[in-house]
Amino acid sequence: MNISVPRDFYLLAFSNSEQHHHIIFIGLLLMYLLALVGNLLIIVLVCLVPQLHTPMYFFLCNLAVQDIITVSAVLPKLMTIIFIGERSISFYGCITQLFLYISCTDGDFLLLAIMAYDRYVAICIPMRYHLIMKARFCILLVSTAWIFCTTNALCYALLMSNLSFCRLIKINHVFCEILTLVELSCSDTTLIKTLITVDAPLIGVFPFWLILTSYAYIIYTILKMRTTAARLKSFSSCSSHLTVLLLYGGTCISLYMKPVSENSQEVDKLLSLIYLGFIPVLNPLVYSLRNRQIQYSVKIVFTKYLFHSLYN
Repeated sequence: MNISVPRDFYLLAFSNSEQHHHIIFIGLLLMYLLALVGNLLIIVLVCLVPQLHTPMYFFLCNLAVQDIITVSAVLPKLMTIIFIGERSISFYGCITQLFLYISCTDGDFLLLAIMAYDRYVAICIPMRYHLIMKARFCILLVSTAWIFCTTNALCYALLMSNLSFCRLIKINHVFCEILTLVELSCSDTTLIKTLITVDAPLIGVFPFWLILTSYAYIIYTILKMRTTAARLKSFSSCSSHLTVLLLYGGTCISLYMKPVSENSQEVDKLLSLIYLGFIPVLNPLVYSLRNRQIQYSVKIVFTKYLFHSLYN
């Protein structure tokens, strides 16, 4: 048995990509550009507009950064595969892609849980909001999430970099997905599988429980409000976050809880692409189209900075 650390992996991507590669490439390119522009716009607005210097937009800015890293780690290589047919990816390039994907994916769930807690404090105990959600506390929450997720992803990257492979390394996926890589290895993967088992409740169940608990209190508080106008105002303040939660949660449940079938690998690729590309495109749209403050901030930035630079 030939055991070795490979120089290259080969991403198979989509089985029918050769027949429709131009259409798929254009779709991926549009997805990538929209995700970049939309999330960069959110970051620029939060940085430049003082009215957006609040905890909710600070968390949203970090979510936008993670979305940019996610799409940049996966989509450019996938577009190269589709358009040029260059399927090879270096071993350490694959490990880097894995590291970026895990750190940002874990970070998404932790940030969504933090944002749910922020909405809980704002709606359920509004009089204490500014006392609880201070700048230092918000920075501490986000820093802890980043450090935990990057450390966790680094553990996976180090463990994967020490594995050996004993067959032709063809990854039947659109990126270097960890479960697919574990199946291809001929080393002892018990430690990695144990880490995955521990991560499931820590990264998945705990944030999900925190989100459910926060929104249980939020819904209870909204129902107790006397006027319909107050209920609508409170609900609208968390409707964008709820929409994003449904997008993330629905995709992840579909990806990991669906029954296994003959076409499950192709379905996994499509669901992964929705999570990797489509959701980062929708996030800025959800928060901008349903948010007057974001729309007003866009006008401020274009009026103050763009037209000012044109006339000077």
